[in-house]
Amino acid sequence: MGAPHDPELVGRQDERQVVAELVGRLPGGGGALVVRGEPGLGKSTLLAEAVRLAGDAGARVLRTTGVEAVAPVAFGGLEQLLRPLRDRIGVLAPPERSAVHSALGQTDAPVPELFLVALATLNLVADAAPAVMVVEDAQWLDRESADVLAFLARRVELEPIVLLAAVRDGYPGPLDDVRALELPPLSGADAAALLDARFPALPASARQRVLDESAGNPLALVELPVALTQLPVGPARLTLPPAAAPSPGPTTPAPMAAANWLRLPERLERAFGARTTGLPPATLTLLLLAALNASDSLAEVLAAGGPGHTVDDLVPAVRVGLIEFGDGRLRFRHPLVRSAVVQRATAGQRHEAHAALARVLDGDIERRAWHRGASVVGPDEDVAAELDAAGERARRRGGVETAVQAYERAARLSATASRRADRLLRAADLATELGRREDVARLLGQAGALELSDAQRTLAAWIADADDDGIHDLVANVRRQADFAERVAADGDVDLAMKILYRAAIRCFFTEPGDDVRERLAATAERLSPDPADGRLLAILGHVAPIERGRVIHDNLARAAERAEGDPDAARLVGNAAIALGAFDVGSAMQATAIAGLRAQGRLALLARATSIQAWCALQLMDLGVAITSAQEAVRLSTETAQPAIALLARSRESLIAAMRGDHEACEQIAVEVERRALPAGVRPVLTMVQLARGASALGVGRYSDAFEHLRRVHDPADPAYHHLNRCFSVGDVVEAAVRSGHYDEARALLDDLERVGSRTPSPALHINLRYARALMAAEEEPFLTALRADLARWPFARARLLLAYGEWLRRQRRPAEARAHLRAAREAFDALGALAWGDRARAELRASGETSRGRVARASELLTPQELQIAQMAAEGLTNREIGQKLYLSHRTISTHLHRIYPKLGVTSRGGLFAALHGTVR
Repeated sequence: MGAPHDPELVGRQDERQVVAELVGRLPGGGGALVVRGEPGLGKSTLLAEAVRLAGDAGARVLRTTGVEAVAPVAFGGLEQLLRPLRDRIGVLAPPERSAVHSALGQTDAPVPELFLVALATLNLVADAAPAVMVVEDAQWLDRESADVLAFLARRVELEPIVLLAAVRDGYPGPLDDVRALELPPLSGADAAALLDARFPALPASARQRVLDESAGNPLALVELPVALTQLPVGPARLTLPPAAAPSPGPTTPAPMAAANWLRLPERLERAFGARTTGLPPATLTLLLLAALNASDSLAEVLAAGGPGHTVDDLVPAVRVGLIEFGDGRLRFRHPLVRSAVVQRATAGQRHEAHAALARVLDGDIERRAWHRGASVVGPDEDVAAELDAAGERARRRGGVETAVQAYERAARLSATASRRADRLLRAADLATELGRREDVARLLGQAGALELSDAQRTLAAWIADADDDGIHDLVANVRRQADFAERVAADGDVDLAMKILYRAAIRCFFTEPGDDVRERLAATAERLSPDPADGRLLAILGHVAPIERGRVIHDNLARAAERAEGDPDAARLVGNAAIALGAFDVGSAMQATAIAGLRAQGRLALLARATSIQAWCALQLMDLGVAITSAQEAVRLSTETAQPAIALLARSRESLIAAMRGDHEACEQIAVEVERRALPAGVRPVLTMVQLARGASALGVGRYSDAFEHLRRVHDPADPAYHHLNRCFSVGDVVEAAVRSGHYDEARALLDDLERVGSRTPSPALHINLRYARALMAAEEEPFLTALRADLARWPFARARLLLAYGEWLRRQRRPAEARAHLRAAREAFDALGALAWGDRARAELRASGETSRGRVARASELLTPQELQIAQMAAEGLTNREIGQKLYLSHRTISTHLHRIYPKLGVTSRGGLFAALHGTVR
């Protein structure tokens, strides 16, 4: 491999090889890597090696650094990273261009969803590629920038982009899921080799002491000798001042001895800090300003230093190896240098430095406010109001975490208890969006210690109960939420009351609170919203009383859908109501409207939910192309947006998809995985879906006894897989399994139960299932004919099953000639729908009737991955690569790569042949 470029890479040959291989993928591909380890283990050195390798490869280098000593500014790290690409922003698509301008503070327009900013960043960097992004101290980046980088890390493998980030051990964050390279301490031999290479003249006693103290830490090996012996260091062989404690005195021990009890990073920090001893006052002033500044701008530091300060004042710090500067930027030699400079300054000096930086940042509202906030100690309403404004600006720019911190800091500086409470509650309310329960509890606790007004107490109660629509809290007391909603409505805030009820309704859907509680919520919602076509009301009723209020939902669905046109939020609610009713054709159309809007807005958390629901609709309508791609996208997005219950639900849809495609092994594999995670949490819809998948798999191959055992659980109120709504859509399956396995009495009981349910609701899906079940239970022909006369144009799978069952009945009645026509139609429908096991059942029946059936040919959906299928579908519709990328939150380069993999799989040479390949068969 050759010798490492930097002597400090001694002992890091394997780690360097990992970095070299990653950079070596350029320009054909890329990847992401997080380098983890304690301070001083060589993270920065490896990143510097990556920069060198990038230069050799002709790749662009983009850099940013997290700064612990200053409060984060929303997208501050991203702004630093993208600074060299600012002149390219104008070529982005308008929505992306606007998103980046807003995020970087170049306009006052509200920032759209963070994921749109992330997509714009991906395309911006991809268009400037090959590129290597280097992130120092990523654990201290603002959350918004870190989230953008995590988004990129999941997508750069097919791009000519490499992302390398250094993260200290013990700091969890958005990059936790990225491939990691853990740096261990150097071996004894490598530590000795590095020390001898840097300090060949070190006396034997000092050499052994450094080896013992450093414990294999490379930075310690090259820095502690300086503090110990004042040896020259580096190519210029500079003589450094002796290390010293912050306040030396006659009883202060030598620095190494005084630091023996400290952790090694603290010893190194002291060693760096000791180098500041004897530096001119002007140099120390500029060093402190640079250490407290979130930017690496040299001009800002000099301006804050005031008249008379020049770059010459920084030269002494360069000579002792603390900093380097050039091209208008100032960088600390190691992150510990920055923290050492801050730690050695007095509180008064830090306050003065923050005030000086605030004075030169008039054009940057957020940073100016943060520095002003750090420059005062006691209450200061002017500064608090400025932090308030900065928090609001951060919130509008998508910087939720920054806004939370701004409001909390403003609360500390508030002049009155009332204003302090307002700001704490505002911070807590926003903190719920981050899913940080401990922060919400802490902020509410601080507010609760104050004397709150009635309005503030109501808001505090709402915040305490808010938790991502309740999906993570499946045992919530929904009765208490109904009480709360009524109290809020009595205070005049009906909108908030309806939000509370909707959250409670979601919880009801995911658990089983009992009929009384669900009726209480339905009645409360009806009192609060007298408009029966209110989409919010219908969504609540659909989740808590889909049978009891089925007629209300049915009669008002069309008006609600008309009102929701063009509004993704309203369309999602109305679509949910339609699905609860069992009007899956309407629900699918409304979810499609919602999905289009949510994609455009970059609201990936809601998009994950909408695509999961769309997958369920598509399964009911047996549109496997949509079901496959929607379920896969739902799994990916719900994982990316930290929604584990939605990820489980979407994954369970994939189990049912596998069953319908005849992939019984995959069906059971997914079912086991999902059940293991959902059962302890009691997530009923997921457990229901698992049994439906297993039942469908068994039905498809004629294992009727197994199918009945799985499906009967969905109808047993004592079973964790029971679900009061979803059981309605499986009555056809369970009755078929029961009849064909000899459980006729159980079949009759189940059918009678669901007939009573059907008398209370006009649910289309339920009544289609009931007609099918009646035909299976009957001894005569008429129920089959009645069921086939129903309008099943949007329900092709249901019609194909009827044809199959009717053909089977005719054959058993010794009417094989009549049976064949129905069995052929069923076979062709199943083949067209991709229901492979069902198609095989139809073929077997045809053979039994005396007709040889032709073999099935593969469909395109069987040859492509779910994501490839989704891309192929969009390309076949005429969308460009960039348009597809915008919809799927991938770069247009990635779309192009996928298409070039898709073409040979489908036997086409360009996108012009995709439509025919997708809508026909592939031989």
